[in-house]
Amino acid sequence: MTARAWAELLRVSALFTVPGDALAGAAASGRRPDRGTALAVGASLCLYEAGMALNDWADRDEDAIDRPHRPIPSGRIAPGAALAAAGALTAAGLGLAARAGRPALAVATGLAATVWAYDLRLKHTPAGPAAMAAARGLDLLLGAAATGVAAGRATGRGPVPVPVPVKGPVPVKGPASGRGATAGRGSASGPGAALGSGPATTGVVRGALPAAALLGAHTYAVTAVSRHEAHGGSTATPLAALGAVAALGAAAVHEQRGRREDRGTDAHRGPGGRGEPHRPNPGLTHDAATPLAATAPGLVRTALTSSYLRTAAVPLLHAALNPSPPLTQRAVGGGIRAMIPLQAALAARAGAVGTGLAVMALVPIARALSRKVSPT
Repeated sequence: MTARAWAELLRVSALFTVPGDALAGAAASGRRPDRGTALAVGASLCLYEAGMALNDWADRDEDAIDRPHRPIPSGRIAPGAALAAAGALTAAGLGLAARAGRPALAVATGLAATVWAYDLRLKHTPAGPAAMAAARGLDLLLGAAATGVAAGRATGRGPVPVPVPVKGPVPVKGPASGRGATAGRGSASGPGAALGSGPATTGVVRGALPAAALLGAHTYAVTAVSRHEAHGGSTATPLAALGAVAALGAAAVHEQRGRREDRGTDAHRGPGGRGEPHRPNPGLTHDAATPLAATAPGLVRTALTSSYLRTAAVPLLHAALNPSPPLTQRAVGGGIRAMIPLQAALAARAGAVGTGLAVMALVPIARALSRKVSPT
């Protein structure tokens, strides 16, 4: 019974909507998932569960009236235990983010602050949906900030360098290089060009901002609907959320501009970061390669976006037609589960089709658990 109570408190069925945030962030940054991405996933899971425990602790008096079956008002979990769990999970999440580098820790700190501010202060204010949207967006940016950093730290080579094209030799100062020594032509590495510090990290995170905005917009719409799940009665809010879902689907189905060209350049960099021109496979003509490069990813994006629309839009339409508490709760649950295909579509939108399909593999698990433990 205790394990069941904690599963309800932490809403484990919604837990599988979290890993896709970091994976979509890694894809939006144009980098392959690595050890840093895994650390970001772990940090995201801890901070998400911290928010779930803190949410029920903060709402314990309200739940005693509206949801007396919840773990805290029913007496199955003590309020102090829930608060302690929230604190421990927050510390664990920040610890994992710290191992992924300072940029990841900075994003995770902002995410943790947003989670605690939402649960303790902002939830029942007009800023509540925006705070929840910001938390999801920051979770995606955490994956972008962490990816590519921890691997370099683990090998003892420091942050992974981001090559910066230059026109000539670059002077290198310091006792190891000697006077007049130069770095290799065509690339420059240093504090400002290393992922994990300076403008390079800012550029990587900035590249993931459009995906974070789309995920945040979906979260805003679902959070707005969730405010009516206890009493129902709102038709306008589900309708507005339905319009937002349609707009997000239209945005997600199109490839992120410039991403394919960027990936092609990165994939053909030589040793040490020297840029080399893309040399097509001589066995394929341009006309023969184009359908393979464009059509299949487009079909995958369309399929993933269709899954997102079907999962989110249908229950929202039912809630708009009949805004009863059960249908409103079902719409919220559908919106939470729809985050997985949306994350997958965002990864495919950035050109990471394999990552998108891997994220979609979480859907059956989330669906099966939602039948046993409510995600709301």
